[in-house]
Amino acid sequence: MTDCLFCKMVSGEIKPDVVFEDEKVLAFKDINPQAPMHVLVVPKLHIANLNALQEAALGGHMLKIAACIAEEHGYAESGYRAVFNCNDDGGQTVHHLHLHVMGGRRMTWPPG
Repeated sequence: MTDCLFCKMVSGEIKPDVVFEDEKVLAFKDINPQAPMHVLVVPKLHIANLNALQEAALGGHMLKIAACIAEEHGYAESGYRAVFNCNDDGGQTVHHLHLHVMGGRRMTWPPG
C-alpha cells in the first residue's frame, strides 16, 4: 500500500527509531509516546486491522516480540501494557495493524 505510513517505514522510505526487526515484524518507538516506553510492533505485510488478521501465528509472534521488548527495557516484572486498537471507534489512527507496547508508568483502567 503506497500511502500507508507504516508500509513506508517497513520499506525504509521513512526511517523510524527501530527497536527490533525480523522477517515478519518491525518494532519502533512511537513518535507520540504515552509512557516512558511506547513501542509499536507492526507486521511487514500490510494488514489493515485486527479483523483482517488471517494468520494467528503472526498475532502470536507480535505478542511474543512485545514481551521480549518489555523484558529488554526492564518492564516485564513491574508490568506493561500490550494493546491492539481496531478501527476508528477503537482508537486506531493508522490503518495498518499494530500492537502498542507501553511500560514505565502505572496504567489505569479503563484506558479511556
